Amino acid sequence: MFIAVCIFMNFKNVVVACFQKNFLSFDTIIIITYLYLSLLIGFGMIYLICMESNLDVLSEAGNSLTGDYFDKLFTSLYFSAVTLFSVGYGDIVPIGIGRLLAVIEALIGYILPAVFLARTVIGIDNSK
Repeated sequence: MFIAVCIFMNFKNVVVACFQKNFLSFDTIIIITYLYLSLLIGFGMIYLICMESNLDVLSEAGNSLTGDYFDKLFTSLYFSAVTLFSVGYGDIVPIGIGRLLAVIEALIGYILPAVFLARTVIGIDNSK
């Protein structure tokens, strides 16, 4: 729950930054970068918490993930990054509730660039 609140608060900061007069500022780029990092780490932590709670959310080569805590941490962060920024490579596959989490993360990853682009075009158009 805490992770979801942190992600929501980062969205709030980006929305506030989007409605500034000068959208293409260095500060806005930094805020967007922090948003992507918080999404990546937030979803990675959700995957990790699920795995540590003995829920199968990710599989590698058809098998549940094994290894120590740090192996699972790096794998969940890697999967989160691949899911947020691209379609995925297929080396790690979500299973069970992990599929829903991956769909939500991928949807956010696809919508954010479109929103930023549309907001920038609207801002440039309004300034003319």
